[in-house]
Amino acid sequence: MKRRTLVQMLGGASLLATGVGQAVARGMMSSSHHAEMMHDMQGMHHMDDMQGMMHGTANLMPLNKMPSQQKLQRLPLLKNQSNQPRLFKATLEAKPVKLTLADRKQTEVWAYNGQIPGPQVVAFEGDTVEINFINSLSQPSTIHWHGLPVPPDQDGNPHDAVAPGESRLYRFTLPKGSAGTYWYHPHPHGYVSEQVFRGLAGSFIVKAKDDPLAHLTEQHWLISDLRLDAQANIPQNTMMDWMNGREGQFVLINGQLNPKISIKSGERIRIWNACSARYLKLEIPNCSWILVGTDGGLLEQPRPAAKTLFIAPAERVEVIVHTDTDQLSQLMNRYYDRQKMMVKESAIDLELASINVKATNYKLPNQLRSIADLGTATATKKVEFSEAAMDHDTMPMHGSMDGGHDMSMHMLQSMFMVNGKTYDMQRMDLTSKQGEVEEWEVFNNSHMDHPFHLHGTQFVITKRVLNGQKIPEAFKALRDTFNLKPYERVTFKVKQNDKGLRLFHCHILEHETIGMMANLNVV
Repeated sequence: MKRRTLVQMLGGASLLATGVGQAVARGMMSSSHHAEMMHDMQGMHHMDDMQGMMHGTANLMPLNKMPSQQKLQRLPLLKNQSNQPRLFKATLEAKPVKLTLADRKQTEVWAYNGQIPGPQVVAFEGDTVEINFINSLSQPSTIHWHGLPVPPDQDGNPHDAVAPGESRLYRFTLPKGSAGTYWYHPHPHGYVSEQVFRGLAGSFIVKAKDDPLAHLTEQHWLISDLRLDAQANIPQNTMMDWMNGREGQFVLINGQLNPKISIKSGERIRIWNACSARYLKLEIPNCSWILVGTDGGLLEQPRPAAKTLFIAPAERVEVIVHTDTDQLSQLMNRYYDRQKMMVKESAIDLELASINVKATNYKLPNQLRSIADLGTATATKKVEFSEAAMDHDTMPMHGSMDGGHDMSMHMLQSMFMVNGKTYDMQRMDLTSKQGEVEEWEVFNNSHMDHPFHLHGTQFVITKRVLNGQKIPEAFKALRDTFNLKPYERVTFKVKQNDKGLRLFHCHILEHETIGMMANLNVV
């Protein structure tokens, strides 16, 4: 769909109601939801109001109203309630709670165990993990163990949603070779975006007894963003959020705004991009990043030092910060143009933290581990991300509000597609055989960047093609998420070890919520 076409389609005032986003998030248009939407629109009489709802820029909490420049706090740990060796047992409850975040006002967030971010799970390869999940929300929910090699029926698929007021036990064993940096978040279809932007996400680290970097001290930076209105409430998505992905004005590290961080060169830093849609291009001026790990754990060798560190939504990295001299600096997020729809952005960099860097002597092993070659692929899969091809000339732009709402619902739910279709929970889109090595080619046939995520396993990218140029992958790494630039093709090798239902989707959560997702049946 051409950008010009989309602009024309969004010209009607009826497209700008918050209720559209609410109805899409629920995946339905019942009469009660339609009545709510009509009520939401009654107070919207001025173009300024509509523009504010569309772009999400009106009546936001100023940045200086949130405390900043405080010492970075460690992520809270989820306590192991088991006394048995090799068993991690705990409870996670998703529940609305009120916290004072900005302007001394209370904000209702949805949190795991009352904490934002959720408590960190730390376990070892070989451990059995038992998490009792209690859903105290008013919506169905799940816990998806993002990137972890868990059985499909334990992975929080939308097909296994936990109803409000109910609970369930997630149980899985962490296999040898699974050490890495993971996270957890909800995955009920139609509700993911809202549940995450209201606060439901946490980190999960799997450690190995033979970790070659175990001698290094560690820091953990979970980066998220939060949008608050002037009354310190978390507002609903705007139309622009559904199109481009939601970004909040507060970019947080471990739930803190612009904290003070002290680091030593040679420290191991795990970084999570837990944002719904924000891309990270991190830099500490006069320092460099040495990449040692990705989603699924350590690389084979440390990478050469680099000035910037790119992390797409849902990706994780392990890095060493290198400096030759002590210095006071800043953690900057450099502007990255991900080709948003209908937005002309200024190339503005954001300061995320104040950094005090100490130069120390350290030594990294030349070899971190060996990543096994999967071998020759015996099956192939082709996946295409695309924007819907809509003919605006045949779509009604005038008439009643009801018609406008029906049109906007149709537009949103068919805006982003996988292999030409929007998500259907009952449809099996692809089939794989258990234990078979496959080669996947994923093509981003759209105008904007999209992060791709495949459930249940790690894979190895082998090549990329952009603007007709083949780009071999520079190094072997285990991943479950990667970015796709506009019209880029990425090829990877993968093997699914468990039978059952897996999903793959765009990890801009708003795109996933309105249908940029598909089912994979492993037989």
